[in-house]
Formats: sequence, structure tokens, C-alpha cells
Amino acid sequence: MKHPIPLIVPAILVASPAAAHLPPGEYGSFMAGVTHPLFGLDHVLAMIAVGLWAAQIGGRALWQVPTAFVAAMIAGFILALAGLPLPFVEPMILVSIMVLGMVVALALRPAPWVAVTAVAMFALFHGHAHGGELGSAQAMQFGAGFALATAGLHAVGLIVALLFARALHAGSGAVLRAMGGATTLIGIFLAIG
Repeated sequence: MKHPIPLIVPAILVASPAAAHLPPGEYGSFMAGVTHPLFGLDHVLAMIAVGLWAAQIGGRALWQVPTAFVAAMIAGFILALAGLPLPFVEPMILVSIMVLGMVVALALRPAPWVAVTAVAMFALFHGHAHGGELGSAQAMQFGAGFALATAGLHAVGLIVALLFARALHAGSGAVLRAMGGATTLIGIFLAIG
């Protein structure tokens, strides 16, 4: 196979959602923070979709959109650690998968500030979920780990989008849109499943 990129989507789809959630006593390490977002299908889909969308928008959005997500996710994490409730955390995470997949599928290219605001809103819920599951663990180590892993997943989305753009030229838009559509469908499946 000349281009291994089509193997990325099936590899992402075989990630086990249950593996992302460690028993409370196992939280706290940097590696627990790194692995947490990497083994949950909900996290992987949303984070990669952010990278894909940033690449579709282009320009400053390439760094502004993923950076806004990570920053707002850390803010949500801190809110949870402080004991401040945030309603509908899990439903909003599922909504984020569907919406982020849809904006990629539709190839929406709003002004960067609109995309930054949208991803920041969703990221707040993702971060709150991480902080809410943390328990008595070492928050700084865990938080640094999941922030780094999240940024890495955003980078995967950016790289995939940019590689498709180079490898497939004009056809890359359709492939990315199909990936966004698949993300939305998986989000719907997770919501009803």
C-alpha cells in the first residue's frame, strides 16, 4: 500500500472506550493522564475532529483552535477539582463528537474566533469529566499528562488532514468530509448505545 493513511481510521475505531476510565486508586500519575484520552473512543474522536477542523479552516486556526481546546479543557479540569459542578457533562461530550464531526463533514470554515469559541465550550466539559473522575490523585501530574495527550490527538487530526491534502490533492476535501460524517455517526451510536 502506497499510502498508509486509510489505515488510521480503522485503527482509531478499534480503541476501547472502557479502557479510558481507570479505577480511582490508579489515577494520579503522568502516564495515567497521558493514556486516559488515548483509550477512550469519545475522547479520540473529538480531539482528532478538532485537528481536522482546524486544518480545514487553515491560517491561524491551525494553532488557535487546538490551543483553545486544551486551555478550556484545563479550565474545566480545574473547575471539577474545585468542586464546582457543571451540568450535563457526559451528554455534552457526546454532543461534541457529533457537532465536531458535522462541522468537518460540512467543511464549515467560520472565522477562527467562532471555531475557537465552539471548541472551548466543548472542551470545558471534556476537562470537567477528567477532573471529576480524578478523585484524590495528584492533579498536576495527571492534568499535564492528559493535556499533552489531547494536544497530540489534535496534532494527529492536523497531520492527517494535511497528509490527505498533499496525497490526494483535490479529493482530500471529500475524504475529510467523510471522516467527519463517520465521526458524527459514531457519536450518535455512542449516544444511543
